[in-house]
Amino acid sequence: MTQFCFDDSRIRWQALPDIAHLHYSILDIDRTNRIIDVLFKLAAGRRIVLHRHKVLNKTFVVQGEHRLYEATGELMEARGAGTYTVSEPADKPHSEGGGDQDAIVLFSIRGSDGVLYEILDDEMNPVGELSWQDFIDLYQAQTQA
Repeated sequence: MTQFCFDDSRIRWQALPDIAHLHYSILDIDRTNRIIDVLFKLAAGRRIVLHRHKVLNKTFVVQGEHRLYEATGELMEARGAGTYTVSEPADKPHSEGGGDQDAIVLFSIRGSDGVLYEILDDEMNPVGELSWQDFIDLYQAQTQA
């Protein structure tokens, strides 16, 4: 089988100031149906901040290996390119990262105009959040950049 490499050179990646090893490009926000489609680039061999998903997330791994880690740092799951997953909201804290190369994952975040992600410290205490309005603001800033 022929291997293909995803070319992300035309994507205008953005960074979140408080979340290391993660870049994003918001593709669309459907206000009527409460859906945000965003590409996340997770750095190879690194993990992003501990967090929990507060809403339904549908993901498709475009490039690399999308790794999910327990709060303890233990590898929980590795999803290769081409993997599609539906993840219900969960109270289980985790972190995510790329495998041997940067992982690019399409996230379709669905169903709320409130808090979408809760950011946690190492003791699993809430220290921040990403909300529906935060993504709208990020999208507006991205289109003006």
